[in-house]
Amino acid sequence: MSDIDLETMINEAVAMIAAAGKIVVFTGAGVSTESGIPDFRSPGGLWSRFDPDDFTIERFLSSPETRKKQWKFLFEGGIFAQARPNDAHRAIAWFEEQGKLVCVITQNIDDLHQQAGNSPERVYELHGNMRWMKCLACLERYPLPVMLARYRESGEIPGCERCGGLLKPDVIFFGEALPPQTLKEASDAASNCDLLIVIGSSLVVYPAAYIPMYAKGGGAKLMIINRTETSYDASADLVIRGGAGEVMTGIVANLKRTGGLCA
Repeated sequence: MSDIDLETMINEAVAMIAAAGKIVVFTGAGVSTESGIPDFRSPGGLWSRFDPDDFTIERFLSSPETRKKQWKFLFEGGIFAQARPNDAHRAIAWFEEQGKLVCVITQNIDDLHQQAGNSPERVYELHGNMRWMKCLACLERYPLPVMLARYRESGEIPGCERCGGLLKPDVIFFGEALPPQTLKEASDAASNCDLLIVIGSSLVVYPAAYIPMYAKGGGAKLMIINRTETSYDASADLVIRGGAGEVMTGIVANLKRTGGLCA
């Protein structure tokens, strides 16, 4: 896309944002990759270091060896430890500061929206959050950095300090359902917004990919910002082909310059 074409698209995006009273943002892996987190299926991603079968809930529960490999990965720092929010995350957080953002619905598990400044209660994490561990028995949650600091030197695989139960990364493994309350609240928000902005998602992973359908069903406009085609492009009111950070930076600069957040 040429600079002129991108500028035209950004102007259209700003007009849609100005007309919207309630905005919901939906983010996928294309936002996280710009913070150095590889897509799970890309070279260097998680599946190049682990057997995907080790991320089934059945294997996790039945195999001490699988749990040991996962803790070794966490002790070594994983692919999330050095990641920091990028321009797209900061732009989305700025939207919240301006008062139009209802919530962020994300497929990502890296906690970067919260680190960028979005209120945790406004971030619906459909696939969980890798920065936390959860006991499968009593549901107590532990910050991952705290647990790593306590157990890294010994290399011991920790259990729940409250009840002794199994600790699991607080993310959705294969074979697990999405958290029903989070999914319901996210779906309700999408159904009642004026504008849904999809950023960095190919919209192929269900049920998360139903979110744009809920928004369109509720009468909202749909904007898609993604490097590649998605299955919802034909239904979208605006499609911008480009990187999340570049496009969102352009949109925010235009909004600041023109006061375009004021409907």
